[in-house]
Amino acid sequence: MPRQLIHQTERNQDLINHLAPGKPARPRLYPSAQDTEKIIPFTASPFITITPSSVWFTKQYPAEKWIDFLQQLPEKYTVYLLGGKGNFEEAEDIRRRAGRNNATVLAGQLSFLQSAALMQRAVMNYVNDSAPLHFASATNAPVTAVYCSTIPGFGYYPLSDYHHIVQTTLDLECRPCGLHGHKACPMGHFKCALTIETEHLLKPLYADR
Repeated sequence: MPRQLIHQTERNQDLINHLAPGKPARPRLYPSAQDTEKIIPFTASPFITITPSSVWFTKQYPAEKWIDFLQQLPEKYTVYLLGGKGNFEEAEDIRRRAGRNNATVLAGQLSFLQSAALMQRAVMNYVNDSAPLHFASATNAPVTAVYCSTIPGFGYYPLSDYHHIVQTTLDLECRPCGLHGHKACPMGHFKCALTIETEHLLKPLYADR
């Protein structure tokens, strides 16, 4: 990451540095043995996870873009679509429209710790600027974070040892349009998301680790 970026963990450490000096600790999640046992059946072949949903529309990479990504993703990768119960229909629609035989929707079927345990064993995890990004950081899982209306400069970028950030290459005056997100693009064009190309998401799969 560029040096000028300051992660929220660093800001928090600054607040208590006079009491507990040192480097900020990476957030941690601790999936149990039972959580790990639950996800083992899904790990027989190389796989990636995609968590396509977000509470905020403008933080969510569009469904059509995820579909194109699934269609261009090498067939050797099994795909699991993650999320909560409320995300099942959206994830299932993406899977169905992509027409990918080795894609399975697990949204609503795994707890968040089980999802984190699965992400930890993935070849790559694709997320929006949302909670699953932090699941990846807290388990040191490989992650590619897609930023639409928000920016890594807010301080919530991934901390995993192997991570990539994907965002538009355009210099948009309207981005970022807010700290969190909106129910719709304030400008009506959503260029911050629509100008991110599938090749940008595929590239991390071929990068050297």
